[in-house]
Amino acid sequence: MGAECGDYVSRIYELLDGELDDTGRAKLQAHLDECPPCLDEYELDRILKTLVQRSCACEHAPDTLRLQILQRITTVRVTQVHIQEG
Repeated sequence: MGAECGDYVSRIYELLDGELDDTGRAKLQAHLDECPPCLDEYELDRILKTLVQRSCACEHAPDTLRLQILQRITTVRVTQVHIQEG
């Protein structure tokens, strides 16, 4: 893996979750097309995500747990924005 691969690998789940804009998706896909180790990581993450989805298809988190997770995500995002602006 090359030096820039870390940036691409850290965004694989954003690609898998459909969270990248067209430009980000195109850049990541172009890198995956040219970098076999990153493509391997993508495939591993894709398979893992599929297995987790299958195993959790009939299970639902309790509402209190879902609320706690959403609050943590919001807190992390707000903290991250605050750090970036600071």
